[in-house]
Amino acid sequence: MIVMGIESSCDETGVGIVRWNPDRTTTLLADEVASSVAEHARYGGVVPEVASRAHLEAMVPTMRRALEAAGIKRPDAIAVTIGPGLAGALLVGVAAAKGYAAAWDVPLYAVNHLGGHVAVDTLEHGPMPPCVALLVSGGHTHLLHVTDLGAPITELGTTVDDAAGEAFDKVARLLGLGFPGGPALDSAAAQGDPHSIKFPRGMTGPRDARHDFSFSGLKTAVARYVEKCRRDGVEPPVADIAASFQEAVADVLTMKAIRACGDVGVDTLVLGGGATANSRIRSMARERCDAAGITLRIPKPRLCTDNGVMIATLGAHVIAGGASPSSLTVATDPGLSVQVSTY
Repeated sequence: MIVMGIESSCDETGVGIVRWNPDRTTTLLADEVASSVAEHARYGGVVPEVASRAHLEAMVPTMRRALEAAGIKRPDAIAVTIGPGLAGALLVGVAAAKGYAAAWDVPLYAVNHLGGHVAVDTLEHGPMPPCVALLVSGGHTHLLHVTDLGAPITELGTTVDDAAGEAFDKVARLLGLGFPGGPALDSAAAQGDPHSIKFPRGMTGPRDARHDFSFSGLKTAVARYVEKCRRDGVEPPVADIAASFQEAVADVLTMKAIRACGDVGVDTLVLGGGATANSRIRSMARERCDAAGITLRIPKPRLCTDNGVMIATLGAHVIAGGASPSSLTVATDPGLSVQVSTY
């Protein structure tokens, strides 16, 4: 069975194609992505209307490249991100998926974007045991309990305000590092001292929710520190600020992820989402997993960011799990709950 995945929830137009094998593994056949990030850089963040127009322009060329790379004329099934994400951006991808499904007379499966970030790990590391997944991106920060990729996922915790990736972007802009902020801040942090500034660790007190996150207070603390430096006539130490901020984010994310593994009784932690490309999040997760006897699974950075392969892979698992195809009248859901795996 060959499954095509279409992803358009934010600023990447992704078309991926995978083969589902009899041993319940997937083989990557094509991974084509067209990003509009350069168009958003001038605004310092993703502009929904700009993203939607970019998807319209990129969808057909990206689809053709994927089919050519896979060496096929059509797949056996199509999976598409139905939510969560930007409303206009989702509409473009879902409309394209419906059109291709109707033209090729193949079944359509509308799936959850967040589940895709978990499923894509199986391309590198094989079948997935019950696990906790830590998803970190510009729009999402979640701790999830996954028992089977074809079944609904349980959300253990999420951010109550800013997503971690969003905080990275805003702090990077505050420090004049540009957009997207994650890679620039990670690079600056490599030259700084992560222990030079003691920034707060949000929602880590004894009365706070065990698995939820908050990064707005940390972001504000960085802004106040920069303001104080300037009031005192001192140039803000960008590298030290970046390193200390990054350390605070990684500390909270990994501490709560390890705690969640113990709480639900699993010994595997999966990292996903674009912000997990951050070097300190990865290294601290590895250090703490090794200390706790937990197996850490992290896809390569290209698979952590939004792409069609993750949607194709999730679609393959959903189909193998016996899910019924979606109707061609299925609607997008920008606020889709992670507990909903497919429509």
